[in-house]
Amino acid sequence: MTKIKVLVVDDSLFMRRLVSDMLNCDPEIEVIGTAKDGHEAMKKISSLKPDCITLDLVMPGWDGLTTLKYIMAEYPTPVIILSAYSKKDADVTIECLNAGAASFILKPSGELSLDIEKIKAKLIEEVKVASRINTGKLKLLITKKPPKPRRKLVDNKIIIIGASTGGPQTLNAILSSLPSDFPVPIIIVQHMPNRFFTESLAERLNDNCRLSVKVAEDKEIIQEGKVYLAPGGFSAAVKAKWIGSKGRRMRKSIICLKEEEPDSLSPSIDVTMKSVADVYNGNSIGIILTGMGDDGMEGMKAIKESGGETIAQDESALIFGMPKVVNEAGFADKILHASDMSDAMLELIS
Repeated sequence: MTKIKVLVVDDSLFMRRLVSDMLNCDPEIEVIGTAKDGHEAMKKISSLKPDCITLDLVMPGWDGLTTLKYIMAEYPTPVIILSAYSKKDADVTIECLNAGAASFILKPSGELSLDIEKIKAKLIEEVKVASRINTGKLKLLITKKPPKPRRKLVDNKIIIIGASTGGPQTLNAILSSLPSDFPVPIIIVQHMPNRFFTESLAERLNDNCRLSVKVAEDKEIIQEGKVYLAPGGFSAAVKAKWIGSKGRRMRKSIICLKEEEPDSLSPSIDVTMKSVADVYNGNSIGIILTGMGDDGMEGMKAIKESGGETIAQDESALIFGMPKVVNEAGFADKILHASDMSDAMLELIS
């Protein structure tokens, strides 16, 4: 059996040993080398040609983000970021995902986590998932030029997008290609471990897109032309509510949040999609993007059965897991490349 070759990059000798020992415990993984900084990492990548790299964010000289950019430019390789919980680390982590990192894992106790064994199972799982990525896809997430604004659009529709590993890069490419007058609300459910990371992703998307992007708040009224991210650690459901006084009451859709135990599948795509199908019926559009597992399959089923439209990403996905499951179950009306998603969205609401 060919083992997954991993390079561990961390400025702490102690952390390099701990991470290496954890990975070497799995019979399918072999740590073929370690590096204490970005410069050493680049030399090791050139000679060792690893299948996957674990990369610390905080290092002397080149930090994790700088090192990642050099890796993607010279030796595109699946990279897993090891990040702390702070807002600053969350911001940099989202930058790393946009720069090509496959995924990230939170250190349980900050930079020097003596209890890093807590993430052993998650780290091994992420390495195995990342090793399946076709490295040629890491350079394909190129933002298209925005289309010309289109004014004749149908209201009372909603778009719900679900994504996991590889999602931030793909979402950035799709949303930045939409015009500023896009009138339909968009809800995004991206697997994220806590609100810090969702907020950082929302800020980055808001900076790069012509639409207003924000983290959803509890009981918030859904407005046309806005993009809402379900916060990490919460489930987000759409509900209908009558608002206003007698004689001037209006039916509005709101987002309701419920705190959940955070894990790799938080927030749940299925929960949000099912609620959207229930409230909007045939006026909903469900899109499932890159990611491992089957979260979103039941949600896409609900949207399709309610009369809505469904789209799954094709093998352009960094991880062709969730889209593949949806397609094989027969719940995808269209199978599209990421670069064609924005045009499809405009067509479906025209």
